[in-house]
Amino acid sequence: MLKNFLDKNNKVYKLPKKYSKRIEVLDFLIDKFEKGRIYSEKEVNLILNNYHSFNDPCAIRRELFDNLYLGRSKDCKEYWRIK
Repeated sequence: MLKNFLDKNNKVYKLPKKYSKRIEVLDFLIDKFEKGRIYSEKEVNLILNNYHSFNDPCAIRRELFDNLYLGRSKDCKEYWRIK
């Protein structure tokens, strides 16, 4: 099902509305982050921009955080992979 949400460059071109499909896309994206590493918001956005084509890294970052794929500091300056 993931292929249905990737463009010809293997970038996510939209976030699915259905939760189960959305989780597949988030699983694909979280694999782009190293376990045990701390990322700045800018670094997270740069990584996400390399793997999606609809130009909204904030929406994806929020989805990753809300679904417990990424943790973040209270000031939102540091992010890390949870899953």
